[in-house]
Amino acid sequence: MSVDVHLLAINFIEANESAQLTAHFRQELVPVSAQVAELIEQLHLAYNGKPAKGYAAFSPAKSPDFCDAIANWQAQDLNFVSLAELATGQLVVELTKHQIPETGYFMLCHYRYLANEYLLIALLGSKEHFSVSSDLQLTSAKHLDIARMQLAARIDLTEYQMASEQGKYISFIRGRAGRKVADFFLDFLGCEEGVDPKASSKMVLASVEEYLAEGQYDAAEKHDVRKQVYQYCEERAKQGQDVMLSELSATVDSSDDNAFARYCAERAMPVAEQFPVDVKELKTLVKFSGAGAGLSLSFEQKLLGDRVQYDAERDILVIKGTPPNLRDQLQKFIRGYSSFDRNSDES
Repeated sequence: MSVDVHLLAINFIEANESAQLTAHFRQELVPVSAQVAELIEQLHLAYNGKPAKGYAAFSPAKSPDFCDAIANWQAQDLNFVSLAELATGQLVVELTKHQIPETGYFMLCHYRYLANEYLLIALLGSKEHFSVSSDLQLTSAKHLDIARMQLAARIDLTEYQMASEQGKYISFIRGRAGRKVADFFLDFLGCEEGVDPKASSKMVLASVEEYLAEGQYDAAEKHDVRKQVYQYCEERAKQGQDVMLSELSATVDSSDDNAFARYCAERAMPVAEQFPVDVKELKTLVKFSGAGAGLSLSFEQKLLGDRVQYDAERDILVIKGTPPNLRDQLQKFIRGYSSFDRNSDES
């Protein structure tokens, strides 16, 4: 993978003892180097790997400050340092308004990956890192906590210029449970959520299952198709790219690349030519799983009707052949329980 970094600006947001946020600005860009390129590549991969992202577009009903600033920057009426300073200040305003004392390093990066140009916006925390020197001295330093990146968004500048009407050129991480990212981060960006990847994923599930049900597929063939569809969608999501209906169609039916696309069109299924997906929603293509009331279960879909039998009327699941490690635990527990029972009877 090759990420071509154009511009990088870093500022810092801190909180004082009374939790009041203050921004500290770097007055120049970070010089692009091999180290910077590696950092942005890691951020790019980490961002793509985040599940449950939302998609949005700039909205006239929201604050136009950030949108106008980007337009001025693209028109070369505003430099990148000033754009980063404006964005940092606007984020502090929204964090304060929503009473979220989030701090960290605010990064704004313009880079290119494959054929598209992006603007990555992220607020990263830091973490203490310990190491031992060659003379066995313990040292510590802070490093950017990329793995826990939660407050981040990315604007596909190419799509913004070429296909803004689709309303999904801005993606953002929804954040941890309970955190209302949509409330303040979208306000900060001045945009409204548009395309719903969960809805798109459910449409993929429904359309693929209908196609398989009407086609001449046996159980093994259906499993193979579901697995291939999941793998294709998962790979596209990892790359941060949309699912393409033409490619999906070829994945569903290799004997006729356009058959699935025609099927969707003939039945007026609302499947777009390209759309983002939520991989979690597609997991039932290959696996069933669930948890609740102290019970957690997960098994491959192909096992249903074979090693796993489900009685819907009585809500009973029968599993033939348990995993060896689970079987070992159960047998040890039963032997121990039986031994305890015999000892109780003898006493």
